[in-house]
Amino acid sequence: MLPLPLLLLSSAHAAWGSLPLVDFDRMGKVGLAGAFSGLDLFQNDSFTFDSSTSTLLTRTSNGSLSPLASTNSGGRILAGCTLDNSFYLAGSFSSIGSTSASNIAAYTTSSNEFSALGSNGPNGEIDAVFCDVKNKKVWVGGSFTSPGAAVAVWDTSSNSWSKPPFNGLTGAEGRVLSITSNSSGSSLFFAGSFITSFQGNGTVLNGTNNPNVPFSPGASPFSSSLVPIPLQGAQIVGSPSSTDAQFSNVTNILCPSGSDGPGNTWFAGDGNQAVITVRDFSFLQASGVRLGNTFQSNHGTTGFSVTTIPDNTVQTLRYLDPTTQQNNTCSTTCPLSTDSSVLYQDFLFDSPLSITGIAVTLSEWTGDGPGLHILQLLSSGAFASAIDTNNAQSCFAPNPSNTTRTGDWEVKVAQTNISGTTQSVLVSDVAVGTSASASPSLTWQPYVSASGNYDVNMLVPGCTNFQDCAARTTVQVTIFPGNELDPTVINVDQTNTEDASVPIYNGPILPTTPDFVTTITMTLAANAAGSGSNGQYEIVADRIELVLTSANATASSNSSSSTSGSSSGSNEGFGFFEWPLSSTSSVDATSTLANSTETSTDQAAIGLFNGIGGNGTISSENAAIASVAHHSSGTIFLAGNFTTSSNSNNIVSFKDGSVSALPENGLDGSVTTLALDGDNLFVGGSFMDTSSASTNGLLKGVALFNVQSQKWSALGAGVNGKVSSLAVSSGQLFVAGNFTQLFTSSSEDAGFDAPGFAVWNISNSVWINSGGFVVGSMTFVTNETSPQYIAGNVITSESFGASGMVMVQNSGSDVPTVTPLGVQLDGSVTSTSLSSTRRRSVVPRTSWISHVRLSHLFSKRQTSSSSLAVLPDPLSATAPAVLAGAFWTNSSSNNEVAIIGGNFSFLPSGASFGSVQAASLGIYDQTSATITALQGNQINGTVRSLLVDGDTLYVGGQFTISGLNVNGFAIYDLMKQQWDVSGVQALQPSSGSSVVVRSITTSTSKTNTVVVAGTFAQAGSLTCHAICSLDTSSNQWNSLGSGINGEVSSVTYAGNNQETLIAGGSIALSDGTEANVAQLSFSNMTWAAVGSGSDIPGPVTALEVNNANASSIFAAGKTSDNTTFLSFFDGQNWTTLASTLQKDTVISQLAMVPLQDTHAGNNIIESDRMLMISGSLDDSSFGNASTALFDGASFVPYFVSSTISGTAGSVSSLFHSFATFSFTQQHFLATGVVILISIAISAGVVFLLALIGILWTLFARRDRDDKAKQFDAAAEDDDSIHHRPSSLLEHINAATRGTIIGASPFAQQNSEKEEERLEGDGMEPEYTHDGDNYVRAETPSAYGGAMGTEEASRPAHARYSFDGAGEGELALTAGAEVEILDDRDHAWWYARDVRTGQEGVVPAAYLY
Repeated sequence: MLPLPLLLLSSAHAAWGSLPLVDFDRMGKVGLAGAFSGLDLFQNDSFTFDSSTSTLLTRTSNGSLSPLASTNSGGRILAGCTLDNSFYLAGSFSSIGSTSASNIAAYTTSSNEFSALGSNGPNGEIDAVFCDVKNKKVWVGGSFTSPGAAVAVWDTSSNSWSKPPFNGLTGAEGRVLSITSNSSGSSLFFAGSFITSFQGNGTVLNGTNNPNVPFSPGASPFSSSLVPIPLQGAQIVGSPSSTDAQFSNVTNILCPSGSDGPGNTWFAGDGNQAVITVRDFSFLQASGVRLGNTFQSNHGTTGFSVTTIPDNTVQTLRYLDPTTQQNNTCSTTCPLSTDSSVLYQDFLFDSPLSITGIAVTLSEWTGDGPGLHILQLLSSGAFASAIDTNNAQSCFAPNPSNTTRTGDWEVKVAQTNISGTTQSVLVSDVAVGTSASASPSLTWQPYVSASGNYDVNMLVPGCTNFQDCAARTTVQVTIFPGNELDPTVINVDQTNTEDASVPIYNGPILPTTPDFVTTITMTLAANAAGSGSNGQYEIVADRIELVLTSANATASSNSSSSTSGSSSGSNEGFGFFEWPLSSTSSVDATSTLANSTETSTDQAAIGLFNGIGGNGTISSENAAIASVAHHSSGTIFLAGNFTTSSNSNNIVSFKDGSVSALPENGLDGSVTTLALDGDNLFVGGSFMDTSSASTNGLLKGVALFNVQSQKWSALGAGVNGKVSSLAVSSGQLFVAGNFTQLFTSSSEDAGFDAPGFAVWNISNSVWINSGGFVVGSMTFVTNETSPQYIAGNVITSESFGASGMVMVQNSGSDVPTVTPLGVQLDGSVTSTSLSSTRRRSVVPRTSWISHVRLSHLFSKRQTSSSSLAVLPDPLSATAPAVLAGAFWTNSSSNNEVAIIGGNFSFLPSGASFGSVQAASLGIYDQTSATITALQGNQINGTVRSLLVDGDTLYVGGQFTISGLNVNGFAIYDLMKQQWDVSGVQALQPSSGSSVVVRSITTSTSKTNTVVVAGTFAQAGSLTCHAICSLDTSSNQWNSLGSGINGEVSSVTYAGNNQETLIAGGSIALSDGTEANVAQLSFSNMTWAAVGSGSDIPGPVTALEVNNANASSIFAAGKTSDNTTFLSFFDGQNWTTLASTLQKDTVISQLAMVPLQDTHAGNNIIESDRMLMISGSLDDSSFGNASTALFDGASFVPYFVSSTISGTAGSVSSLFHSFATFSFTQQHFLATGVVILISIAISAGVVFLLALIGILWTLFARRDRDDKAKQFDAAAEDDDSIHHRPSSLLEHINAATRGTIIGASPFAQQNSEKEEERLEGDGMEPEYTHDGDNYVRAETPSAYGGAMGTEEASRPAHARYSFDGAGEGELALTAGAEVEILDDRDHAWWYARDVRTGQEGVVPAAYLY
């Protein structure tokens, strides 16, 4: 996701006052680097944050944040939605801003005002809000009793509260946590902790089990509805068996004809564990076993296990504890109750299995040995076989399943891949072309024990085993599920080569009665597929399986838990309730509801109630449904805090009347929020992994479940705390909660700071910069984006969120456009305080006392070279901090990128999950919002300075590089992508110190030379304290003159060709003269103090020369008592300017910046520029700031920033792509004025031509030779139009200036005298030089002849190289990017080189 520029807009809650208009675009691309995570422009009415309150903020589509208001102390904002022009926010509070409001309020966006909603609103906390746009109503849910129980409705038309049409929801905690709509928007889904009750159909016995099966507390409605598989034809062996003949026949326990006792019970041999093996030599679909203990004297089983055949696997079984009614699992030793009131217990597999038998091992017993009264193998629900002999009568069944047939059918037997196992089916041959009505038919009539929702499958044997593939075709199947239920017709393809189970129906099936039986009929399809074999089709009939998914058609559950507590004749639901918005009925959901009000989705609540275990379990486990999401397929996802009897933890799905576990049995912690985006279900809460730990702990609070693939996946590696709210919009997932970091790998050391709010790019599957900055425990985020709202307990917030860097450019308004770094940089998170420490005042400007010599106020330092003060401590560089930046244009791709350095780490864009992070240095592409690492070994330490010269990167700081001989300084070849330090000797420190390189610069007057400065003693074997030059052609170090002593913090240059180097720091000349600002003349390589060193109060931390003018220098630093100073040098003396900066202030950079407007000029700073002071500024008048602007008389706080902990941040540097730039402002005339001027000039030209004609006539009688000479001269002059336009342009400019502004065309003759006069007055000549100090030819672009403001400049590239040797011309290299400023002449265009900032005319044909 590309970072979008963020344009600050003035509003009622965020006023920036009248900030100076810095012309950032004049400097090219501009970056602002520092130790911050949030950035903002200084606000006159800054917002005060208190983390004991809950603050509501707006978020633009670009990500910038603005606070609106806060609640009372202890208040909470938990939910909200937008309806028309109002945003409704709710939670638990008594006021918002200055408005008294009880738990809910409305914010009107047009007026920026909050208002209360009536006087009879909810009397308790509100957890959920839903805006019904169509009906203009706001539904709220929570924990309150009035106007309705847990639910209330605000009618925006009548401005009144009412209870819901269903009265409310009660039971359990009586709390609604979520209100959402179904996928079509026709119904509302309510979720929380409450109980609903619907009238039953009167068929439930004891509130639990199937009435056609003897009741036992060891069975559930689900398990008691499973028809036992008839085992009359199976091989049953019990060994060892008792010698007592009355108890030795194991087949007696398959379907005992009487009570526990002789002839109905089996004993194992005394003192031995026993194994009962059941084998049926065909495949069976089984869901579990039913075991009934014997209570005969001295016999009984207490422990057992079940092994399935043929896979020989000991199965994990699920069962209901008959005493506690809790759901449990067991495997190698399962307990069997010895309570004689428990007739039997049902033990279920995790899912139905296709097996040929089981082996039950009785491993523990009481008395003399183990024994059983009942042993049954439970089917998946019900069944019927086409082979009549396989349809034996099941236990407890009044009759067996059955079939009826028409036409000729015969048995066909095939071997299977299981030794000794056969497969028998019925087949019928049908002539090709036979109609469906005339074809043979077969009807299955399965015995169905109990009503419920079933998946019905037809087993179609593969044609390979039966060797009849050529004859197979398509059949038509018709299912009649029950009285008053519509039949289902489906075609089934029988040409499968391997055995297949084909779904043919899903839905309710009514039980078998004397009056009704479910039927499944098969005939030849109307349009049978295939050509048959020898003119015949063969249709095949095998088995029908009915897989129970929920017990009872009106009380669905696929669990093995009891509905304890439910009364006979009613069905109770938990945590979920659907209400159709179109319903006009008035019912009472706080009591038992009629079945006519029950919707199909209410079955989910009944399934949850049964699955969780009824009222007792719900209360003891504080169960709740916190969030609901409805997928377009019809699947409803319900999540919260619960565990079902099928070991589904905290999240389940509901579809086709059945509650089902998600893969891996859900999640190992509670879920608080869901957000659905297509097939992506995002889940947030307090969990670490799935219940089966399938992701190795990578989910951590936020996870993705794909509905189609049914798979869980991580978002990076999650977050380090609870996620409270999720929202999806515009391809992004917004995550709010109580966390501080995002993880990018399984290591908790690899991640990004994100205190409370984060954004995930869904398509790219990466965490991205959220755009804004907030520190707090966030509780809520909305889906809307125009604007978006977030809320929580905020410690601090800024408009822009960026880890250490932003890009800044001009905008069409009074404030700049800020584009945050589009990637995340990593760093440690410090502990946060409970309130913001930022101090801001409403005073936007601080007056400075200018031109006052205040050096006598500070103690003068009498020092020698051996006793220099150390430099003050630099700005804090706690990671992530960007301390330096530079721009580089790739000469092969012409793509300009920013190179940043500092103390940070990052995961390179596109790197795979868990990749090793890069550190301290990165290449950032603003176009694609990607960051890449430099190839080769990584820097170990902190980068503090960068210089790009061509394709070479020079890196300085305090670091080493593994495997390379470098110390604080290194060189990198950007094109070859490798370190290039061969032959460059490492810098060496003084004893007891370390190397720190703070400045790397070049001078236009010294080719092939890089100046390196900081803290060091020598370069290799060469002694050069604090500053040294590197010859880049030979990679040899050289001393600069006689050198200096001390430490250098900053280097800049003066002079038209940068022939004078100015260095600041804690410096003494080689003769011991104190000179914290010193200059070196390259012409004679001699050092000298700038002014009197004693006039500078202390070591200098930042230095700036005003537009290369050696008579206008600014220096900032610290005195010996830690007082911050700013001094100005006027060419003769230093003046320390008074300020109200506090001792905590650290100034890291001074930079003169151009303005779009002007200020009142003075003898310190010209009107078209200001001094930007960067660092960590603490002022007694305006509080904290990170940058401020100084106009020579007033101090204007400009940028403020915050760290990830909420404390004040800092700005280390402003860097730009133009090496030089002009402070001269271009003033364009309006198009209309230009047209009038053009008309006037044209009229003058016409007059001139007329005059020439007259003169020509007067001289026409001259000698023909003279005329010939005049003709030749005219021809020569006419040919001059093909030559360079410099001279012509210069005269046109002069004439144009005279016409437009009244300037004399001969004013240039006195320019040198005027310059001397200005310099004599201590003033710099204005508007005469570009930033590179060469004289420009003034062109029409400066005075209205170029594109006006309504005709913006446009980019172009050089098709050919152009030497630009003429005056006013711009030299170009082929491929260079330029900006066209004036293209009105067809031959020559006025342009600016975007890399250097230089301007001039170029041939139009050379550009494209």
